[in-house]
Amino acid sequence: MYSYDRELAPMVDLIPILDISDISEARSGMAQMRGQMPPFELPPALEEVIEVIPAGDSRPNIALHIVRQKNSDTRTPVLLWFHGGGFVIGDAAGDLAQSSRFTETAGVTTISVDYRLAPEHPYPAAVDDAYAALCWVASNADLLRVDASRIAVGGQSAGACIAAALTQKVRDCGGPIIAYQILDIPVVDDSLTTKSMQEFTDTPLWNLRNAELSWKAYLGDAHGSETSPYAAPARAEDLSGLPPAYISACEFDPLRDEGISYAHRLIQSGVPTELHVYPGTFHGSAGAIADAAISRRMTTDLTAAVGRAFDSVKSPTTLN
Repeated sequence: MYSYDRELAPMVDLIPILDISDISEARSGMAQMRGQMPPFELPPALEEVIEVIPAGDSRPNIALHIVRQKNSDTRTPVLLWFHGGGFVIGDAAGDLAQSSRFTETAGVTTISVDYRLAPEHPYPAAVDDAYAALCWVASNADLLRVDASRIAVGGQSAGACIAAALTQKVRDCGGPIIAYQILDIPVVDDSLTTKSMQEFTDTPLWNLRNAELSWKAYLGDAHGSETSPYAAPARAEDLSGLPPAYISACEFDPLRDEGISYAHRLIQSGVPTELHVYPGTFHGSAGAIADAAISRRMTTDLTAAVGRAFDSVKSPTTLN
């Protein structure tokens, strides 16, 4: 039924089925798979620092996983990154390899946010955590050895939803300026009515059923016609004034059409936007089958986009 890329096709049946109908079991399964893999080792020139920051009010603190160059005397740009996982699974530690790649290749400090997960913490918990992290990073540029005028936000899948929502919230409510947004295979539309969403009911790693469960867990009682655009960014009537964007989509991903539509709307709203649609791919295929040529190209394109994110912003400044 699906014309997968020739290198991906033989591997599809070997990919573990992701079922989030039992979230505890899905989390346990992910932890078990991670435990069977050799731990990722940072390149010698990089270091990871974990900062635990106050979230404010009565909310729990937020852990930021910071990957940066060791002993740098230059203020680097910042990529504030949000992991995927359908709003219900995953954590910042699981994106260490991705953060390392961004930092080493694109010359940024990558800060991955351990935002709260649903259903224990439904919307707006994750977006509140994202906004708190953004404000803390901008206010602590000296501590972090970064340039607060050059902050990009990004994420994969549900993490991209949080990043997109954050750009809208900052535009509407104020906050540190965001220079760019990286939306990798993004979730943005809770309506679940697109052609790709309705047709791809049995695709690897993500399908219509998982999408339904994910939104139900994330939105809880807030799901419906009045869903906030800070929860589902496609709900926004006005996309003007948002940061330039990079958006990727996979041909056989239920999220394909909503990502493409969001990119088109950004372009029509005057937002500079780069859209990549990769043939023969499926949701998360670049990570699941990383050695395939199409996966390497997706990873290279994504990393290059991070490197270009600050082309129109001032050059790095030297630390005093």
